[in-house]
Amino acid sequence: MVDLAALLRTTFGFEGFRGVQRQVVDRVLAGANTLAVMPTGAGKSLCYQLPALAMPGTCIVISPLIALMHDQLRAAEAVGIRAATLTSVDTNQAETRARFRSGDLDLLYVAPERASSEGFRRLLGEGRLSLFAIDEAHCVSEWGHDFRPDYRLLKPLMDAHPDVPRLALTATADAHTRADILTQLGIPDDGLIVAGFDRPNIRYAITPKANTARQIAALIAETPGPGIVYAQTRSGAEKLAGQLAATGRPTRAYHAGLDPAVRARNQADFVASEDMVIVATVAFGMGIDKPDVRFVAHAGIPKSIEAYYQETGRAGRDGDPSVAHMFWGAEDFARARARLNEVDEARLAGERARLDALAGLVETPGCRRAVLLRHFGEDPPETCGNCDNCLNAPGVIDATETARKLLSAVYRTGQSFGIGHVEKVLTGANDDRIDRLGHDRLSVFGIVAGEEAGLIRPLARALQARGSLVPTEHGGLALGGDARAILKGEAAVEIVVPPKRERRRRADRSAAANPIGDPLFEALRAARRDLAKEAGVPPYVVFHDSVLRDMARLRPRDLSEMALVSGVGARKLEAYGDAFLAVVREWA
Repeated sequence: MVDLAALLRTTFGFEGFRGVQRQVVDRVLAGANTLAVMPTGAGKSLCYQLPALAMPGTCIVISPLIALMHDQLRAAEAVGIRAATLTSVDTNQAETRARFRSGDLDLLYVAPERASSEGFRRLLGEGRLSLFAIDEAHCVSEWGHDFRPDYRLLKPLMDAHPDVPRLALTATADAHTRADILTQLGIPDDGLIVAGFDRPNIRYAITPKANTARQIAALIAETPGPGIVYAQTRSGAEKLAGQLAATGRPTRAYHAGLDPAVRARNQADFVASEDMVIVATVAFGMGIDKPDVRFVAHAGIPKSIEAYYQETGRAGRDGDPSVAHMFWGAEDFARARARLNEVDEARLAGERARLDALAGLVETPGCRRAVLLRHFGEDPPETCGNCDNCLNAPGVIDATETARKLLSAVYRTGQSFGIGHVEKVLTGANDDRIDRLGHDRLSVFGIVAGEEAGLIRPLARALQARGSLVPTEHGGLALGGDARAILKGEAAVEIVVPPKRERRRRADRSAAANPIGDPLFEALRAARRDLAKEAGVPPYVVFHDSVLRDMARLRPRDLSEMALVSGVGARKLEAYGDAFLAVVREWA
């Protein structure tokens, strides 16, 4: 029997397993098929890497994106795992196939499209297999937010090797999606292991849009370290990247419309950087295995809570404090509800429910984390202490009467005008267009005044989020959802009044990574930067910040003490130990 504890220590530099890792690894080593739902940053890759080292043969890792595979390959090789990728951009495919046939690989990464090809099926028959690992397994489900049809072809491939265990891994799957994954990949119900979805190191915040570029620039100014900003369109990503470059932080754009060479360079620059901001469409992210992202901002709503969880999960994978901040507007929900008209009837109810759930997250006056976790079937505490609503509770106003006035005005003006015109009618504005249309003679003209007038815009935004107001073809507003129930007094409307934002000071660039201002840590970081550049890898591949903080705290005097630092395995000790010891000795 392989000594797993020794393998964990010497290869990865860890003294023990985290969370459900041991449970998953034990099932794999026992030959049992398993679906592990584990939050990003919980160490999913170790759940197949360790068995791949402990078992004879090659573990086939099915992963959805080439960039992700190459990131994972780099990280695996850095700790001494024999690994390779077989992708369309690899020029050494013949060598990789030969290594597989001869048993010279612990891990072989492939995309689902290649895995399901006839040529790859034949190749599998020419070598010894230890395990099938299906990464981002939610892609197999039509209920998942990243459905990839080729994942549906993996079960026949694995069924052809019934003695090889299969391990599916995902960070994002609600109960319905989990059940579908089990069915599609041939995993029994008792093979499900759910580690929980909480990411306690991420601080969630959601804010109505005012000036989005200025709001995100403020977030960047107060949050040091690398960050991802999600824009909703390609042109929006380009424009926002230009605006945010004025913050002084290096900034790049990323979307599918860029020249492939530019896109690849921008991604590589971001992965290697310790403070870059990348402004991207959702085409960016799943292929990024970067643990030190300090913030993720959304310049508009994501597709669903599942997508939001997946995208915000790219922050803080190293376990250090991170921020996820969404900026949203009524127009985001208007566009999203308009897109529901294009959805197949079979999927319509599910997509509408997803959008309603997202509206609930955005509009809640309670704990954001609790809403997220309840969506994934958990029973969290009522407060988390690390989201905007828990840290600075908003006020809640019963706006039912104002909502009835607003909806009545929309109805009486013909359900074809935008909120600007409706607001003028309600407040009795002196306006030529209102006079010309005769809207000054309506019963709703001038019925809102004083403080109540200030509620019209946030109320319209909230009603659009919940679907009580929907966009017309020409940009107006019409009644939808529960609007008639509100008008009849059968449904109440409460809106959140955000607390006043405190002005924060611009953050020190190194503050997030080095909260106590230790100069030795900064020196170790500088050494890491040089070693990474020399090796042609991102700094985090050498060591995570948490490892450097432990080095600065423990101040090892020799290689034997350096080996006791968590995250320093045998291969990295050999490659980098002396260089970091020299820095520690210089400061000691």
